[in-house]
Amino acid sequence: MIDLHTHTTFSDGELIPAEAARRAKVAGYRAMAFTDHADDSNLALILECVRKVTAYGPHAGIDLLAGVELTHVPPALIPGLTDKARGLGAQVVVVHGETVVEPVERGTNLAAIEAGVDILAHPGLITPEEVRLAAQKGVALEITTRKGHSLTNGHVAALARTHGATLVIDNDAHAPGDWVSREMRRAVALGAGLTEDEYLAAEAASEAILARCMGV
Repeated sequence: MIDLHTHTTFSDGELIPAEAARRAKVAGYRAMAFTDHADDSNLALILECVRKVTAYGPHAGIDLLAGVELTHVPPALIPGLTDKARGLGAQVVVVHGETVVEPVERGTNLAAIEAGVDILAHPGLITPEEVRLAAQKGVALEITTRKGHSLTNGHVAALARTHGATLVIDNDAHAPGDWVSREMRRAVALGAGLTEDEYLAAEAASEAILARCMGV
């Protein structure tokens, strides 16, 4: 299992990165990305700090990636901040999509896709046009196990199937119990309407993103 969307004490998570990595490892994950909530005020600090901890990976028995989740950034600023994050060493760039349980500014989904981020997290009631563009740009859309954000998983899954967009399954982990089991990941995926083959394709997509981001 791979989780490409997690949080630590560098934003609103409960665990320091080392403990988050250990908790993920014990829960059965073989790789994870630290993607704390970021805007221009804390982007450099987050990446400077979590990049140090990715070196723990070989000792901890889990592949670790340094990343960020650009969160509530005005849409017009997302492309520039995406480039800045990559320039500062972000291996994974996630954008906090237009979840229906938070007042995310309209246009965030489109700006993230146009910027070519790696993953658009919990994109809410994303439009068919945006999903088509995500497919063209190679931006993965997230099926999330997180309460609230998961309310629109079925909508995201249906449009991704229609328009050929890539899906990944993430936990958006903030606390020790958030790294769900393989069985629960599969249940969430099937509950969103994915077929068994589509669930396996989503897991394979995470593998592909991991390989790309690690330069394998």
